[in-house]
Amino acid sequence: MTTSSGQRGGAVKSFLLFVAGLTVLAAGALGVGGYLGYKEASRPGPATEDQTVLLAQGSSVSAIAHSLHDAGVIRYAELFIAVVRIRQSENELKAGEYAIPAGASTLDIIDILIEGKSILHQLTLPEGLTTAQILKLVAADDVLVGDISLEPDEGALLPETYAFNRGQTRDEMIERMMKAQADLIEELWDLRATELPISTPEEAIILASIVEKETAVADERPRVAAVFVNRLKRGMRLESDPTIIYGLTKGEPLGRGLRRSELRGETPYNTYIIRGLPPTPIANPGAASIAAVLNPADTDDLFFVADGTGGHVFAKTNREHERNVAAWRRIERERRQQGG
Repeated sequence: MTTSSGQRGGAVKSFLLFVAGLTVLAAGALGVGGYLGYKEASRPGPATEDQTVLLAQGSSVSAIAHSLHDAGVIRYAELFIAVVRIRQSENELKAGEYAIPAGASTLDIIDILIEGKSILHQLTLPEGLTTAQILKLVAADDVLVGDISLEPDEGALLPETYAFNRGQTRDEMIERMMKAQADLIEELWDLRATELPISTPEEAIILASIVEKETAVADERPRVAAVFVNRLKRGMRLESDPTIIYGLTKGEPLGRGLRRSELRGETPYNTYIIRGLPPTPIANPGAASIAAVLNPADTDDLFFVADGTGGHVFAKTNREHERNVAAWRRIERERRQQGG
């Protein structure tokens, strides 16, 4: 026999009134009403595909229930509210962006929201970027919210991959990077080698930023750091090309090789001219470069030059270094000839 629309509407209304009545039941009630409510709350939900649902901070239980209903992952907002109240979980539901599996029941969804396992997004910040370059990446991320009002110093951010929830602000992300770097240097500073020619964590970051820009080969970093540490101990200039580039462009790519005039150019960052460290970092170093500076390799090396494979060859004497430089020049000539 066919049911009229009025009869169907009356049936739905009666069911919702019944569900609302569940709020007076104690958790674990054994009555027929409690049993039927539990059966409805535990049966598979209406969604046939995984759904993403965003629950705003400060949402009430009612607002959460209606957001889930509007997203098509629960049938009855009233049932969701009733079960949450029976379980006394009103203050346990966590806001966030959630991936709700297809067919998840009302009970499943409540458990998901209580666990707070919301969707995590990631922002990867490569080592060796300047602070200005990192801020551009933060500004361009389309999941973070809000404008950037902070102005961190050069070298004050720790590059790595950061996981975050939708709704995190850009300033909050920057604060996380600053705190991560401060925490790391505090931890590593207490474990540093003895007799280093740097006296403050700030100087360690400056030197680490130079190491970071000089090599992308992970296992070379302690040895590159050792070269600069040895040169500082002997009062030698660091003679690092990346410091010249920073003095010219604030770390933006030069797009060409350095000119002889630029090697002799007087800027506070030209370590072919100045002795000791430049006044600030030239980039944001990663954890490995900071660790390398504070515990450099045990070597007497004073020089290094590219070896043509992406790494470097090291030398203890100027004569040995000159041979290595000559070998590198031959490689450069051969490459130009092959390219022509």
